[in-house]
Amino acid sequence: MKDLEEILAIAREVGWGAAEILRSYYHGTAKDPNLEVQYKQNEPVTVADVAVSQYILESLQATLGNEDFAYISEETYQSSTIDTRFSPWVWIIDPLDGTRDFIEKTGDYAVHIALVKETRPVLAVVAVPETQKLYYATKGRGTFVETRDGCVPLRVSSGKRVEDLTLVVSRSHRNQRLDHLLQNLPSQNHKSVGSVGCKIATIVEQDADIYISLSGKSAPKDWDIAAPELILTEAGGKFTHFDGTPLQYNTGDINQWGGLLASNGEYHELLCQEAEKILAQFDQS
Repeated sequence: MKDLEEILAIAREVGWGAAEILRSYYHGTAKDPNLEVQYKQNEPVTVADVAVSQYILESLQATLGNEDFAYISEETYQSSTIDTRFSPWVWIIDPLDGTRDFIEKTGDYAVHIALVKETRPVLAVVAVPETQKLYYATKGRGTFVETRDGCVPLRVSSGKRVEDLTLVVSRSHRNQRLDHLLQNLPSQNHKSVGSVGCKIATIVEQDADIYISLSGKSAPKDWDIAAPELILTEAGGKFTHFDGTPLQYNTGDINQWGGLLASNGEYHELLCQEAEKILAQFDQS
């Protein structure tokens, strides 16, 4: 198997290619720019999702093959019959995170590509086409952002009071419990952003400090979280369940149930405890 740096170079190139395809659909310059929208389990899917999924899978498999790696992509997961839990190395891919934002033209959509070893990410790429930035990280080697001007390392914010932290919140995935939680945390500065990849990008760019995911009838999936998690943690942040346990991927259940908190790390445990307390009171009322 190639070493991680070689694999990262391949993943970055694929990430840029995927971003270009999405931009062509987003701006109507694709060969067939018709963005027909279908719904799969109440979530929108476009021809762009499918085209980019095919591009990423074909590109990675052509270079890396199927011998050492298994592949999970949002658009092919249901049709796949392979149990990837028996593969120690698994690519977890979201070809278009933030489809609603893509359709509604907010610009907050991203490509997620993560390489998971057993249950934890070791390599991640998050491409944000509309800012023309690509974030990448490998385990233990930090987080970088790549633009046409080159690559620079990124670190999360530090030195703020908990009251001055900014929460990045969803535009669409909201429910009563989450709204109650957000209204009662000590940090009351809110910033609305779409895709999880874009949310984590705002934290590593120091434009926000916290993101909370709370499952309701449905939950975020492995491909929503795996790549953004490593981008955040390698930049000095934390991303855990409310009880502090680490996230796990490729476990046989693609859902990330419960409460998840991503932050710059400074008040992480305090915010997790506060979140659990606020929700316990809400559930009893």
